[in-house]
Amino acid sequence: MRTTPPNPAAPAPGGTARRTAAAAGRTGAEAAQAVHPDAAGERHTAPGASRLLRRVLVRTRGWAAVLAGTVAVSTAAALALPAVLADAVDRVLRGQGTGWVPLLGVLCVLTAAETVGQYAGPRAAADATVHLRQETIRRVVAAGPYPAVRFAPGDLVARLTGSAPEAALAAQAVVYSAAQLALALGAVTALAVLALPLAAAFLATAPAGFVLVRRYLRRAGRLGAGYQRVQADLATRLLDALGGSRSIAASATLEQEIERVLAPVPELARHGRRLWDSQRRIAWATGLLAPATQLTVLAVAGYELSAGALTVGGLLAALGYTGIGLSGFGTAQSLLDLARARAGAGRVAEVLDLPVRAPGTVPLPPGAGLLELRGVTLRRSGAAVLDGLDLRVPAGTCVAVVGRSGSGASLLAAVAGGLLDPDEGEVLLDGVRMDGIRPGDLRAAVAHAFADPALPGATLLDALALAAEPVAPDAVHAAARAARADGFVRRLPEGYRTPTALTPLSGGERQRLGLARAFAHGGRLLVLDEATSSLDGATEAAVLAAMDRDLPGRTRLVVTRRAATAARADAVAWLDAGRIRGLAPHAALWRLPEYRSVFHDPAD
Repeated sequence: MRTTPPNPAAPAPGGTARRTAAAAGRTGAEAAQAVHPDAAGERHTAPGASRLLRRVLVRTRGWAAVLAGTVAVSTAAALALPAVLADAVDRVLRGQGTGWVPLLGVLCVLTAAETVGQYAGPRAAADATVHLRQETIRRVVAAGPYPAVRFAPGDLVARLTGSAPEAALAAQAVVYSAAQLALALGAVTALAVLALPLAAAFLATAPAGFVLVRRYLRRAGRLGAGYQRVQADLATRLLDALGGSRSIAASATLEQEIERVLAPVPELARHGRRLWDSQRRIAWATGLLAPATQLTVLAVAGYELSAGALTVGGLLAALGYTGIGLSGFGTAQSLLDLARARAGAGRVAEVLDLPVRAPGTVPLPPGAGLLELRGVTLRRSGAAVLDGLDLRVPAGTCVAVVGRSGSGASLLAAVAGGLLDPDEGEVLLDGVRMDGIRPGDLRAAVAHAFADPALPGATLLDALALAAEPVAPDAVHAAARAARADGFVRRLPEGYRTPTALTPLSGGERQRLGLARAFAHGGRLLVLDEATSSLDGATEAAVLAAMDRDLPGRTRLVVTRRAATAARADAVAWLDAGRIRGLAPHAALWRLPEYRSVFHDPAD
């Protein structure tokens, strides 16, 4: 009987997330205010890993039950085989025939059960891997663009590709551990039935091996968790280097960057060597004790045979049951797999514990787009970025938000657009709290455009039509014309059908496409977060004029660092120290030297 479960194939992750359309324009760099590298890796508790493993077992209970059933049958067949073989040998020696029919039957049952088990085990692990990856992806995306804890992309990749398959080993590890222990106990019982001294001889030597195995398993489990953490660190560094490859090349720091990326390798090697050393010690201990146990049982069996208490067939059965009993040492590998599964489950559970806002249930009534922020406080790293902020944007007006670098203007835009909930206070759209509005209603009412918008979708048309309710092509074309994007899109080889991944875009072109998507979205509130920062002055003026002309009556909140853009707004909200220092037309605020200095911030 096989004593160690196979490594499962890991299918590609699937699943979708609830708030994809809401955060479609926000890149990871925009959204992340802090990166959580999880370097220590000890934050998650064992009970969290245990709960997740139980969920995995429940999720894969179908194939796990098939595996358990087949392993139970093969275990019973394996325990019956020495007895049937002994009976066949004794029959031959007594001249009563061969007894080959029962022996052949047991072998056929054992082979069939092993065959089914070889499929059921990997299938259970593969299904569990897919489930864990789907749940992890859903939770990461559903946590929104501004989660309380941000995992580095490389760390998430490591958890998806490494930790999830490790956790998926749980069903196989549990089943095979139980089967191997059952085999060991069954073998000892069978030896006792044959002759009590045989069981005593086995128990005199074999338990020492189990004690050694348990000691090394604990150490291997800790090392396995450390190995996964270092792998995640390495993946994080590599993804960072790939993302900044142009800057690295421009600064001629390739060698330094290679050293930085490879810095965790020695630690990874240390963990790997220690894991190998633990496995070597287990193999050494079991390899030494197994022959000692077999020789001890064989000596006692020989004595019992010479004394007439044991037949020749019984002698063969004793040797067979000794080998089966020693297969209990195979529990070490299964328990090691279980330790790996616990370590992997702990890392996946950390992601699944990310807080996700409960979706609102209140329908949004008709309205013109009145936006109100009342006593809004938002903290980052223990400090208040927005501190009791009040702001009222009348329906159909345009309010520009300006502030020095690091003033929290982008966070204010995220709060105002419902992408981020404040720690204190409330945000209302036409008198209804945003956190209570049904997601579909909220996303249909509020459109966003960002400084560096992402363009998900197979083609440019797909990217521009992305919304909770897909936008018609005619509306996309009209919005692109308003955003001054239609001309360069039509010059592409396939126009709007050009694959997004094959379209080289400048920063300004990408911004114009992001604006076009927001314009096509419709709704009553438009939030622009530095969405024209890469446009030249003439193009920006044309886009803003088209927005005024083609989007009459829409409420607009515009985060900007350009005086000309602020001057076009009905009013400017001057953000300073987490509060609105002034709310007035740009011309009135311009008389203040401190306000003028915002547009010449030395931090820029």
